[in-house]
Amino acid sequence: MKKKLKSVSYAKWGYVFILPFFLCYFIFSLIPLVDTVRYSFFEYYRSGIKEIGPNFIGMENYASLLESDMLKYTGNTMILWLIGFVPQIVVALLLANWFTDIRLKLRGKQFFKVVIYLPNLIMASAFAMLFFALFSTNGPINSILTSIGVIAKPIDFMGTVLGTRSLIGLMNFLMWFGNTTIMLMAAIMGISPDIFEACELDGCSSFKRFFYITLPLIRPILAYTLITSIIGGLQMFDVPQILTNGQGNPDRTSMTLIMFLNSHLKSKNYGMAGALSVYLFIVSAILCFIVYRMTNSEDADGSKAAKKKMKKAKRGR
Repeated sequence: MKKKLKSVSYAKWGYVFILPFFLCYFIFSLIPLVDTVRYSFFEYYRSGIKEIGPNFIGMENYASLLESDMLKYTGNTMILWLIGFVPQIVVALLLANWFTDIRLKLRGKQFFKVVIYLPNLIMASAFAMLFFALFSTNGPINSILTSIGVIAKPIDFMGTVLGTRSLIGLMNFLMWFGNTTIMLMAAIMGISPDIFEACELDGCSSFKRFFYITLPLIRPILAYTLITSIIGGLQMFDVPQILTNGQGNPDRTSMTLIMFLNSHLKSKNYGMAGALSVYLFIVSAILCFIVYRMTNSEDADGSKAAKKKMKKAKRGR
């Protein structure tokens, strides 16, 4: 009789290999997350050397935050995010389209890719210190502008609302547009060249090619870019913290939600910090869901939308 061969299953090793990740996630992410939500329902802070709580107070922390300047700081955060993100996505789309267009025959593409990505490698704290030194009242920017006669006296860039917000937006733009450009380039290079060839044969202009072919087909990556940018914008902290010395000056117009959260952690008010963290989570989830629904539909890859727009383009010619 033939001996029956015993089948060997390797499925268990998959679980063994992913077990360390789930253990780390459970210990360092899930437990702190649950603890943060739990503390948001408690009065728990320090007054001098005396520790108050934890005493269960229900939704009082959430109500107190709504009565505070939280909504003002939310507006500050969104304004600072828009100032940095709008130029970032526009420039990244233009550069990605130019670098991937074989008709332009650009030279030194690899060099330019490295150059535009370099600011992303610099720590945000170092970048903020650099801008603080460059744009201070006695800094080199004011010295150059004064010496060539553009201005009569030094400009206090960080003493005005427009100046401070513009500097924060400029820093966020410079730090992240390279990363966004590389991602969008990868998305465009993933489009089949046959589509672009067909577009050329049909006589589409560069404008129509970009808006009717490229943009619909890179929609999933655009959605990812928007969602990660929203999350990063709501977590904006290091640049305004260093540039304004943690005060959000002038008149707290540069104070972000995470800076507000940090002030509660400094004062050991863990209940309010937990409630603010929950608010941040809810706002992030709502905004990301809206972006996801706007940029994704049954036509996940954008091919149906591209075909419709191509037909409209042909009729318009």
